[in-house]
Amino acid sequence: MVHKLSGRLSFVLLIAIIVILATGIISFGLSPIAPLLVAIGLIMIVARLCGVSWLTSQAALIKGLESGIAPIFLFLLIGAMIALWSSTGVIPTMIWAGFKILNPTWFLPTALMTMAVVGTVIGSAFTTLSTVGVAFMGIGTLMGLNPALVAGTLLSGAIFGDKSSPLSDSTNLASAISETDLFAHIKNLMWTTLPALILTLLLAVGFGLGHETHQDISQQSSAMMAVLQPTWWAIVPIFVLIVTAFLKIPAVAALTINIFVSSIAFLADHSVQSWSVLLVDGFKTTSTDPTLTALLNRGGMASMMSTVMIILLALAMGGLLNGLGILKAVMAPVAKHLKSSRSVILATLATGIAANFLVGEQYLATILPGQLFKDSFKRVNLSPLALGRTIEDSGTVMNYLVPWGVAGAFAAQTLHVSVIDFAPFTFFAILSPVMSVVTAFTGIGLKQRKQ
Repeated sequence: MVHKLSGRLSFVLLIAIIVILATGIISFGLSPIAPLLVAIGLIMIVARLCGVSWLTSQAALIKGLESGIAPIFLFLLIGAMIALWSSTGVIPTMIWAGFKILNPTWFLPTALMTMAVVGTVIGSAFTTLSTVGVAFMGIGTLMGLNPALVAGTLLSGAIFGDKSSPLSDSTNLASAISETDLFAHIKNLMWTTLPALILTLLLAVGFGLGHETHQDISQQSSAMMAVLQPTWWAIVPIFVLIVTAFLKIPAVAALTINIFVSSIAFLADHSVQSWSVLLVDGFKTTSTDPTLTALLNRGGMASMMSTVMIILLALAMGGLLNGLGILKAVMAPVAKHLKSSRSVILATLATGIAANFLVGEQYLATILPGQLFKDSFKRVNLSPLALGRTIEDSGTVMNYLVPWGVAGAFAAQTLHVSVIDFAPFTFFAILSPVMSVVTAFTGIGLKQRKQ
């Protein structure tokens, strides 16, 4: 670890980065790509002026990129699978069935709980969003619901499932960092996770009861439903997805298997050339209706490239902040002065949230506060389970609310709703750290360290 920048300079640099990103994205409405590039340039120039060589900065940048290789490959596979599921009728069938079964008044709470259950079974919010989430997004659009509200509700359910599943990478990571048993960690998570889900469910019910389906929207939806033709084939890839989850097959392998199965169905009626174009460019419906086009024109590996660029730049910036010791220079002195369990939890939450916005990657935003505050939790006599839950309630869930974050960028691309729009409605992600604050002040569910 390089420590060339002072704590004061590191703090000023972090503030400057936040201003650059916030000004570019919020004030000017830019894509995160340009502000991230400016922030990376600023860090490297300041580091060089402080005596850090260009090669050292470059090495830190590259190391930051390494953690993004697996997610990026996963995103490309998801893009290919969405295209295949759209072209072979899987997603249209799910939209058709959901619209026939669900009532607009109860759509939001039903979607929330369905996403939560599927996410828990599959263990991946990304896979849940790109399959069931895409279908629910189409249903909600047809019902005339606010797309940002639908996206936030779907994300809330998917995040809960990911956070509560023993198959989840992020949950296993938090358990490993806190050095706790996985199932004990998940059980302890429920002190904050279940209240956050219940409150989210109540809000979903409230928004659903307040929704009125206008006649023109109802007529337009009926016309759309006449075009969406269900197919028995939809059962097969969905069944394959469930089986691979049950067998605990890793996400990359599970998606590859699903792509292979879906490709067989597509090639039964199309040429190899069409299949190749579909995987890269995504599905394009022949309909000229703008609503149907927005619903079905999805997928393709090329559609993920803007997300990939954002992720690469965010990870590069995170690699510089972490590799050059900038984050540690700011936070380490704070950790040493924490004297109470309340202050330790609040500082850990704040660090996890800040790391998400600065690093853009939920794994790093989980690892960093876990490493920085592990000794602090011991010093105030708190159980490692409390550490694991705290880093999950901030480091894991908040990445979905960061426009340049790996999870946030992926969700925006997959659901076709910007992070700025759906973030206020992603109640579960907002309420999770709030519940952690409540436990810090009340002591409810806050486990003490065994003597």
